[in-house]
Amino acid sequence: CGPEQVPALARSSVLKALLEEAERPRGAEVSEELRRAQEEWEAVEETQAGPGGLSAGSAPLISFNEALQYFQSAELSQCRKKVQVPVPRSGLASLFRFLFGPPRLHPQLQEEQKLALAMAQCECALDDNQKVHMRILQTVYKRLTSSRLGCPRYGAHWEELGFQGVDPGTDLRGTGMLGLMQILYLVMDSQMLPLARDIFRLSQHETQACP
Repeated sequence: CGPEQVPALARSSVLKALLEEAERPRGAEVSEELRRAQEEWEAVEETQAGPGGLSAGSAPLISFNEALQYFQSAELSQCRKKVQVPVPRSGLASLFRFLFGPPRLHPQLQEEQKLALAMAQCECALDDNQKVHMRILQTVYKRLTSSRLGCPRYGAHWEELGFQGVDPGTDLRGTGMLGLMQILYLVMDSQMLPLARDIFRLSQHETQACP
């Protein structure tokens, strides 16, 4: 059965056992079926549990704009210190750029440039203690797989999505959260999502598989 059916099956098993338990004489030993049902339910809860003890399935999807607003207001001073923005050119270099480009970045976009470069720093990496980071990760998983349930923080399911290993955070060492934000945009944009899912299905193809 699919992962969406597991909680329902577990509840059904527990419900049946509890009904039998209600008919059990007071003081009698707990039935083996009830004990097994309780263990099954606890296993389901543990599988779905995410950071902070919250169920991964209970974490709501996060939009790209909500995630962007978080990073715009987040304390990224250590990351911003390492940002190296292009120095304005002067003299012949300025004239050469004026004639042949590239054009100067619009002043209103300079802050966005600094934010993007700050998010790309390795210090701005995936943090298990940041709920927004975990929501972004879970949103990517749910949107690509069309699953209503979340998934554990570590596991082979991330390799199926295209990460190099069981920990997606290791793939963000060179891109920081900027890399994950790009994937979030891909799966949350209504026009891009079909393409993202086509790419994902192609990666699972028996003969046409791509990394």
